[in-house]
Amino acid sequence: MNKKVETSVTSTRKVIVTLLKQHGPMDAVTLASKLSLTGMAVRQHLYELQKQQVVEYEEEARPMGRPAKLWRLTASANRWFPNGYLQLSVDLLQSIRTTYGEEGLERILEDHKLTQKKKYQEQLSDAINLRDRLQRLSTIRMNEGYFAEVQEQEDGSYLLVQKHCPIMEAAAVCSGICRNELELFQSVLGDSVTVERVEYLLSGGSRCDYRVTVI
Repeated sequence: MNKKVETSVTSTRKVIVTLLKQHGPMDAVTLASKLSLTGMAVRQHLYELQKQQVVEYEEEARPMGRPAKLWRLTASANRWFPNGYLQLSVDLLQSIRTTYGEEGLERILEDHKLTQKKKYQEQLSDAINLRDRLQRLSTIRMNEGYFAEVQEQEDGSYLLVQKHCPIMEAAAVCSGICRNELELFQSVLGDSVTVERVEYLLSGGSRCDYRVTVI
């Protein structure tokens, strides 16, 4: 395979992985329609990604014909996305805990949360309503590598969805990171709403979802 073809193949597989991250499990036909490729071509890419343990599938029964393969990402797929200087972050957290103890680590995390709060508030300061604030917040988080979006619910609440966590391994060794994230969202969205985490990557969820409800 020449270099140009190899680059094209890698690019296509990156798009497939990104689509699965953004939209969740899909069959090859649906992926093909989004990529303007044939189903056969997409399946070839999927089988290669499966060999690399990036994707896996489960079969879904259909009214007619054979069951369809619904492809989804494995945990190994995280390496295809921004990792926020993962190992450095983990090592720093462990060093801070060793040197300053849990109390010192908590103080540093609190300082970081306050810095984030100030930055976010500046970018949300002229938002005209809650929906606007959430859209801007999701843009901030998207730019930070969280694959964020806002989904309006039938009951009038909103979901702030984060389909990727670039610092998940760091969060796994320091629960204060996720607690501060929830507190940060509540703080910048204001006292007129409640924010609760309803799906959680570190509890086995496929993403982190925050329900935002007007009080």
